[in-house]
Amino acid sequence: MSESKTRLGVSAYAICVFILTLGANGLRNMVDWPGFLGLAAALVVWGVVIFVRERPDRFRWYRLPAPLYWFLGLAILSIAWSQYRVESVLGVLAQLATTLLAVVIAFVLSWHEVLRTLGTALRYLLGLSLVFELFVAVIVREPLLQNFIPIPEGRIPKLLYWSRDLLFAGGPIQGLVASSVLLGFLALLGVIIFGIQLRAGLVRPVWGWFWVAVSFGIILLTRAATVWVALAAVLVALALALWARRLGPERRVPLYATGGVLLAAAIGAALFARDFVFGLLGKSGDLTGRVETWHKVIELADQRPWFGWGWVSYWAPWAEPFKSLDVKAGVSVMSAHNAWLDVWFQLGIVGVLAFAPLIVLTTWRVWFRAVDPPRRGYGPPLPYATSALWPFLLVVALLVQSLTESRLLIEGNWLLLVLLAVKSRFDFALPSLEAEPTLIPWRRVPITHDTGAIRVARGSAAASGDEQAAQARQQASR
Repeated sequence: MSESKTRLGVSAYAICVFILTLGANGLRNMVDWPGFLGLAAALVVWGVVIFVRERPDRFRWYRLPAPLYWFLGLAILSIAWSQYRVESVLGVLAQLATTLLAVVIAFVLSWHEVLRTLGTALRYLLGLSLVFELFVAVIVREPLLQNFIPIPEGRIPKLLYWSRDLLFAGGPIQGLVASSVLLGFLALLGVIIFGIQLRAGLVRPVWGWFWVAVSFGIILLTRAATVWVALAAVLVALALALWARRLGPERRVPLYATGGVLLAAAIGAALFARDFVFGLLGKSGDLTGRVETWHKVIELADQRPWFGWGWVSYWAPWAEPFKSLDVKAGVSVMSAHNAWLDVWFQLGIVGVLAFAPLIVLTTWRVWFRAVDPPRRGYGPPLPYATSALWPFLLVVALLVQSLTESRLLIEGNWLLLVLLAVKSRFDFALPSLEAEPTLIPWRRVPITHDTGAIRVARGSAAASGDEQAAQARQQASR
């Protein structure tokens, strides 16, 4: 009973962390900056307590990805040459705190617990976003301003609204996170997580299909073109992963050639046919002014190309060079709207060289986790687990969004990146289908061994599914 309560507390902690980091804008609107910082500090302390109490046997400092040390170390060192030193100190502290939360979750929770708690957090964020928009449409009946942003005199820019009261007009809605792009991306994560849980039998079919439909509905209501592009990339990545599973490790040359051609075509479309592609989605080819912002950021980055201007994460619009860098619709721009340009701008070419290996190695590891056949010892391959796919699909979504947003470097997206980077680095055991927990008690999985075929009953509780499967295999071996 005490062990059950302990796991319940750890899961509750992970859910709170995901909600705080992925829904940060909404929480700041509800409790303002002092309340938000207090909640963040409390979660950091709670995480340290959990980590010390759990004392995960597999934790070793050297098991963290080396590029993560390079990137964070350079961010800390950049305080010395930063042009906005106080803001750099605050940005580095925020980066380290978010990294700490991700490391705690990675070592304390299993892969299935991460999947389950992330799914629960997304249900809260997406469901409450719809309730919030319904409240504004029915009760408030007018656009609602954000609470923590100073309101300028005169005409109020659209970017300052928490909700624009467009639910019954078909959108774009902004939800709790006060941004149609961020809400659409959360819905994309929901499509991935809820779809995996539904296909793996980790949730009841009715509720699984309900939340998949809610996620698609929110994507439609946000009208975020970049989210549709990311969704297309995720579907292509899923198709390639399933194809790789069918081919096996020895026959994947045609697959990699196809993937290279598709990547080249995507790059070509982005460079030479951007107006046409986004025109199909009803958007302009300048990506809502992002191209102009990119040009200004590149001009500044060229002035300090090797080590950048100093790490800051969120831009500080009251400090130079951010103060006069770019203004959109009367509001100071808070990022470069491209994670790679932001790293170059803040940490220079050296920063990009530290950041890129973290991305490449994480993508490499989650790809092979998704497509390599699971085994037990030297026996034959076991059936693939559906849940092995979600880390790869999440990384694809994060990378595509990083081309038009800088969220990969802050808050929830940085937490997910570090979580997947760390966990795929040390927890590399490939899941198999018979070890996958399920809530569907009548579903059974055939497992073929050299001695014949046996059938192992799937567990009925998601939290204890791995242990039940292990007991079933032991009984079968006897």
